[in-house]
Amino acid sequence: MSATEEARPSRIAERLLADRHSLPLSITLHLAPGVLIVAVYLLIGAPLAESIGYPPFLGWAIAMLLALLPFELGLLLWLGRRRNGRFTLRGVVHYLDKPLSRGKLVAIVIPLIVWFLMVSFALTPMDNFFYERLFRWVPFEGAGGGVTDVLSGYPHSVMVIALAVCIPLTGLAFPVIEELYFRGFLMGRLSRLGRWAPVVSTVLFSLYHLWSPWVFLSRIIFFLPGPWFAWRKKDLRVSIGMHAGLTFLLQTFGTIALLLNLTP
Repeated sequence: MSATEEARPSRIAERLLADRHSLPLSITLHLAPGVLIVAVYLLIGAPLAESIGYPPFLGWAIAMLLALLPFELGLLLWLGRRRNGRFTLRGVVHYLDKPLSRGKLVAIVIPLIVWFLMVSFALTPMDNFFYERLFRWVPFEGAGGGVTDVLSGYPHSVMVIALAVCIPLTGLAFPVIEELYFRGFLMGRLSRLGRWAPVVSTVLFSLYHLWSPWVFLSRIIFFLPGPWFAWRKKDLRVSIGMHAGLTFLLQTFGTIALLLNLTP
């Protein structure tokens, strides 16, 4: 029995660690954590946040802590241990060799953050249009609104605490893990697609966000440059810098603005 149990995960690990993934396998690995996050939110995150009097925004952070963290980071570390005999990302995650100098990295990441911020803001009316026309049936509390709308109606102290608690999670740790998983692990194994690899990666990453389908098209537009530059420069720090850098800045300054009553 033990030999059989040992052989099965070895075959699974070998398939996942292959240089290339089939498109069906890649689609499954992109969407599975999204399904799990939504399930955990509905079953645990939302009820727990509601029971302690906190907004659904915190429920999503709880769901990601319980689902995203073990699925995405846990899978990468497990594969690292299968390949190297210890918990490591080497041989599992691509684009870790840091070919870009610090100066070149900063020169790429800062314009990407500006692009992300400006384009996502400019496309907000389109997101609202899709939500109003197609996705008002989505059952998540606070769906369709921004963070401020999701937090509205709660005491000021509760809103500040909810945002502040999420800064190291949804603002920093989770975006880094997502880039390790989606860009470093999955996009690196779409090499058969050539220059289309970052495009497919971005489309599937947008689909993975099952909790906000109305942002699907705009997310592809404002997010694509990060994966493309990470693929082009073979440096994962590019997409990590854009993704985690922006979310960390937005949540940090948003929390400060809320704390100082600077929000409308």
